[in-house]
This record gives sequence, C-alpha cells and structure tokens, in this order.
Amino acid sequence: MFRGTTILAVRKNGQIAICGDGQVTAGNTILKGNTKKVKRIFNGKVATGFAGATADAFTLFEIFEGKLGEYGGDLVRSAVEMAKLWRTDKQLSKLDALMIVTDGKNMLMLSGTGDVIEPDGDVLAIGSGGDYARAAATAYLDSGVDLTAEEIARKSLTIAGNICIYTNNNLVCEVLNG
Repeated sequence: MFRGTTILAVRKNGQIAICGDGQVTAGNTILKGNTKKVKRIFNGKVATGFAGATADAFTLFEIFEGKLGEYGGDLVRSAVEMAKLWRTDKQLSKLDALMIVTDGKNMLMLSGTGDVIEPDGDVLAIGSGGDYARAAATAYLDSGVDLTAEEIARKSLTIAGNICIYTNNNLVCEVLNG
C-alpha cells in the first residue's frame, strides 16, 4: 500500500472529478503539504493522479502522455499499452506508483504489474486513504444527495484526511465532462 496520499475519482451526471491531497511523507514525518498530485495532460483532455514515489509519477505522466499522442487520445488503448510497457521495461518496472486516469468518460487505475482496472461503479480510489475516500464517495452517491462529482470528491477526501494520517485536506481537483 502506498502511504502519503489519497487520489479519488467520482463520476456523476456526465462528469468525472479526480481529486488528490497534497501531503508528502517520509516514514512518520510530513515533508510537504501542498504537492500537486492531480494534473491535466494531453492539452487538458485527460486528468490523472498518482499515489507513490513523486519522481516516478512524473516519469509515468510523461510516458502516458506520449502513449496518448501515439494512440490518438484513446484513453483505454493508451492505458493498456502503458501498463504493458510499465510491466515489461527493465527500468520502468522499478517505478513505485499507481495512477488513476480519466478522459471524462472512462476512469481507469494503472499499475506497474500490468493492471488496467475500470471500476464496476462510479468511484475509484488509490493510496493510503483510498478505502476511506471510496467508502465516503459511495455513500454520498447512494444517498442521492444533490452534490456534483467534484463536491462529492472533495467531501470524501476531507473525510479520508480526517482518518488517514498520510492524507491531508489540501486538495487539488480536476473535472472533465464526458
């Protein structure tokens, strides 16, 4: 399990919000509280977030954006090709991270073991506070409250940040329309 972050994607009413906290830790020490772990790539058409080693994540963002260019912005194809490369390349296979990617229609989790996972429902989360955030977001969605995808993601991450010592409430969110 990756410590030091929570990334959450929520789909509702034709939008997907992807949000992440800003805390970076080393062991039990908070090193930084405002790191941006969620960003847009591919001319703003794709949003992605990472959990894991920061330097590794920047390498993965760059490679994934290259795959998007190579496959004409096809998120699913790019994700599959990225996961294959990540798993089989000698240097990349050592990178220690997970990613969530979305184009506003699809949301996927990618790992260095070759996983490309699309959730059954409308919530996807990674990182040390991921289970807390996913549970909160699922409860908000099931309750029928009148909140946007971004509002649900922000509230759910706040709950995770109040429970998980590796997650803070300094949130960055990106919203894409499907």
